[in-house]
Amino acid sequence: MKILVINSGSSSIKYKLFNMPQKELLTKGVIEHIGEAGSEVGDHYTGLKIILNKVSSVDAVGHRVVHGAESFKEPALVNPLVIKKIKQCCSIAPLHNPANLAGIMACDKLLPGVKQVAVFDTAFHQSIPDYAYIYGLPYELYTKFGIRKYGFHGTSHEYVANEAARILKTNLSKLKIITCHLGNGCSITAVDKGKSIDTSMGFTPLEGLVMGTRCGDVDPALITHIMRKKKMDMSSMDVLLNRASGLKGISGLSNDMRVLEEKSREGNKRAALALEIFVYRIRKYIGAYTGIMSGCDALVFTGGIGENQKDIRQKASLDIFKHLKKKPKVLVIPTNEELMIARQTYQLINRAEKRNGSSGLIFECAGGSPDEKSGDGYQP
Repeated sequence: MKILVINSGSSSIKYKLFNMPQKELLTKGVIEHIGEAGSEVGDHYTGLKIILNKVSSVDAVGHRVVHGAESFKEPALVNPLVIKKIKQCCSIAPLHNPANLAGIMACDKLLPGVKQVAVFDTAFHQSIPDYAYIYGLPYELYTKFGIRKYGFHGTSHEYVANEAARILKTNLSKLKIITCHLGNGCSITAVDKGKSIDTSMGFTPLEGLVMGTRCGDVDPALITHIMRKKKMDMSSMDVLLNRASGLKGISGLSNDMRVLEEKSREGNKRAALALEIFVYRIRKYIGAYTGIMSGCDALVFTGGIGENQKDIRQKASLDIFKHLKKKPKVLVIPTNEELMIARQTYQLINRAEKRNGSSGLIFECAGGSPDEKSGDGYQP
């Protein structure tokens, strides 16, 4: 089965074509500058038309969708109800879900009759218990608006956890694994017996580790304090937290780890401080997740920084498990989210075909009926 995996962003479409279940990568590429001034690619429909001229005989399409809220605990075969629920999540993922949805709608027009599957970044983290995902806020904010920890990078965390089990030749259900996805966006997940039980990102990808341009954990009262001091509006504050903070904001130089390591070696104190803060926050989460799982069998690094920056890995893991009798394996595993999406797409379509070729809804919906949680911009 030839499965086209689409990662549709606001101005780009990354794609890979796999032959499944052989896991054979047939081709890959990217269409950039979609909708930008001077670009010949005006929209996602045009971009996907270019892609489909380069590939042939697509049997199914797997889409990365960033946010599925509480509706999706696993991948879903795309149909009108699934599309409706993805739209409902646009208000809590305004930078990602509309673009993901644009890719789905373009494929619907260009590949009529071809099954599509949505694979959600948040799905893997739906196993997190309520005491770990509920914030210390009035409970009605959760019931009415869905304000809770969701977590992200789930496809990556799930992939590398499975790979770690394969490398260790141990069933995933018997392992305690901490997965560190470190790139421009960073998150750490505690995977206990194959299930995510906590993760560093929260309601949005802003919570948790210090990242390339995101601040990570801060005192919430700082936000209103800074807004008053600098007379900032909400939009400007959002830019500060998401695009002007993190490694870039601390160093005043760059969010590129390679640049910061070079400047640190040259004696730049703020670059060195940015790196020290980055490593400290990683160590803090690793320590916390080792505690809640009462141990750790494997510590996995992945993502651009996790895979390529050896010094960061060494500093993050140095002596952190010295109190444990059994020391975990420290593994570097390149993530392959596209292959994970292709695998899950193949598995879901196979199950659908075994159910007499049904194209009906195939996903788990938590929290009761769609009307049980309602409010501005949120429904499960």
